[in-house]
Amino acid sequence: QMQLVESGGGSVQAGGSLRLSCAASGDTYSSYCLGWFRQPPGKERGGVARIHRDGRTMYAGSVKGRFTISRDNAKNTVYLQMNSLKPEDTAMYYCAAEICFFGWPGLSSGEYKLWGQGTQVTVSS
Repeated sequence: QMQLVESGGGSVQAGGSLRLSCAASGDTYSSYCLGWFRQPPGKERGGVARIHRDGRTMYAGSVKGRFTISRDNAKNTVYLQMNSLKPEDTAMYYCAAEICFFGWPGLSSGEYKLWGQGTQVTVSS
């Protein structure tokens, strides 16, 4: 099993940027798909972005064009670059991992077994 640790969250004004990191350890990182999810206050967790082991990416429509997911296999780390942040982006952000093949998994949280503890992102008006 891998262990996932998120970092990079914080408070930012609308229109600003943040870069989240998720460091993985304890297993074969390159065998996994990695995803970013978020849970706004009082709402359920939803998918943000996913990156496959071959580099293919998938984004939620609400973040497409503003967020970019990437991975650095040498560092066993996945990133989420967030630009043009909006107040509605405020949430606890989680990274997740699942062994992947073909086009699975996607952006459904139920498809992932391994989760980090989360990092808070707060965007003010």
